[in-house]
Amino acid sequence: MYSKIVILDFPAEVAQKALVCQLVKKYDLMFNILNAQISNQRKGHMVLEISSGSKSGFNKGVDFLKNQGVQISTPEHQIFKDEEICTHCGACTAVCPTEALHIKRPEMEVLFDKEKCSLCERCIVTCPTRAMGLFSQTAEEMA
Repeated sequence: MYSKIVILDFPAEVAQKALVCQLVKKYDLMFNILNAQISNQRKGHMVLEISSGSKSGFNKGVDFLKNQGVQISTPEHQIFKDEEICTHCGACTAVCPTEALHIKRPEMEVLFDKEKCSLCERCIVTCPTRAMGLFSQTAEEMA
């Protein structure tokens, strides 16, 4: 199974079309919406995890979106947790939509699962000690 997180930016003229649903029907791709800000008649932004049985199937779906005018990019940053300054207060777990941040019980330790992270950045703003942050990736790291 091939899977990758992509960022889609929709121009206003295609924001009302059901393009993402076409990925399932035409290209047999699965998708998980990690973050979305789209409204009819306006530009849209969506973070998806797209999965396919093969990399070529994934590429065909991405090419379809590009041909429709959707700009596609990959995340240039990742969220990290600084274990040394985290106080395990749990504030970040209350705002994490994907449960990438969760409390391990009975230890009451905040754990971070990068694989579940949707890059919404809510934890960064919420963390009182600033233990949550961003780091940029180089092109080699993203490949």
